[in-house]
Amino acid sequence: MGTKNRRINSRRRVSRIGSYAIASSIKDPTCVSCTTFNILAPIYKRISHKDPSYRESDVKDYWLNRNKRILDWLLYERASIICLQEFWVGNEELVSIYDKRLGNAGYNSFKLARTNNRGDGLLTAVHKDYFRTISHRELLFNDFGDRVAQLLHVELIVPFSQYRNNNTRHEILIVNTHLLFPHNSSLCLERLRQVYRILQYVESYQKENNLNPLPILLCGDWNGSKKGHVYKFLRAQGFISSYDAAHLYTDTDAQKWVSHRNHRGNICGVDFIWLLNPNRYMKLLKTSWSEALSGMLKHQLRRALVTEDDAFAFLKANSHGHYITYSGFYEALCQLNLVGHSHGLSSEEIKELWEQVDIDGNGVLDYVEFKKRIWNACSDQIDEVRGKVLDDVINKTEQTIGFSVKNAVLFPTEVEKGKWPEDYSLSDHARLTVVFSPVRMPCFRLTSS
Repeated sequence: MGTKNRRINSRRRVSRIGSYAIASSIKDPTCVSCTTFNILAPIYKRISHKDPSYRESDVKDYWLNRNKRILDWLLYERASIICLQEFWVGNEELVSIYDKRLGNAGYNSFKLARTNNRGDGLLTAVHKDYFRTISHRELLFNDFGDRVAQLLHVELIVPFSQYRNNNTRHEILIVNTHLLFPHNSSLCLERLRQVYRILQYVESYQKENNLNPLPILLCGDWNGSKKGHVYKFLRAQGFISSYDAAHLYTDTDAQKWVSHRNHRGNICGVDFIWLLNPNRYMKLLKTSWSEALSGMLKHQLRRALVTEDDAFAFLKANSHGHYITYSGFYEALCQLNLVGHSHGLSSEEIKELWEQVDIDGNGVLDYVEFKKRIWNACSDQIDEVRGKVLDDVINKTEQTIGFSVKNAVLFPTEVEKGKWPEDYSLSDHARLTVVFSPVRMPCFRLTSS
């Protein structure tokens, strides 16, 4: 009964979260706050339904006033971390305005343009009162969508001295990105690849600098909802959606909130601040990637075929035995539109997928393997190899700083109820702000993978 009452009280507390509560939390010197906001570059903002080529960038007063209002809000909240997407890096005057106002407010800012002179890009700002920047890295995907990502390695400074001792690490990694918009289903795999590349980059950075697991914040416009493969992939890696954690939402609560009205008029929740704590590194990255690929195959099969027997027969194709051959498997991938086009699975990815589902490695898939690794595939189990590594190498004397989610709010507030207000004009995205409370936790030293 006590647990039930605590849960009800927690929901009541969360339901009262609003701008005032967030502002109060941000002013708490023991907390860290983060805002992510796709501010809609003026070069993309249409201002005439009759003439789609007429953009806000054509009228200086329009884009200047809107961006001044955006900055007013950002500096009113004064989050310790600010991650912006669709920042108009191609306009020197606008860049200068942001540099000046953010600089005067105590922020160090880092900007990164999308490749091929797209005009927009990313801006990440960290407040000097909270962080010392150790390193800033740029990741250029050089892919179909000219997408990019930023990686900041920062150290927490005062007022977090109460967590500081000789055995406690106090560094975090921050990533800001804007994934490809899925104009059609074939691009879903491309978005998944972008996330995989980000995590590979983060992992290689940690190894390159001999870092033990640190808290990781992944911020930005993910152009995909809680129902998508990217969401499942990140969850399998141990990340949590900070907003959902604050509001006690589960993975199945997909329609509770929205954060974007796209150019088609659809509303959806695509903006996230993902948190991975040092004690939540659950799986080897390659394992999660292989499982994500098999999850895409499973999704396509279940869309096309009703029963598992039909799906097995489809994959088995012309095989003379009661098993699936590699050639039949490849042919099925072609028919499911997972290969055979520029955004499809590469030969290396097909091999990885085959190795994931061929449990005994004998070169064919029997019905048991098909059922376990494809039709009923589940990626929520901690990887056995990673689990053993963690068990073997835990260092009980070394600790690090992790984070608990204290508050989270979307603005405008109507989006928290799944509605999009017609009078909202700052952007076609909502602003997401999360407040974190630092907590000390054990540091796992990973010596192998």
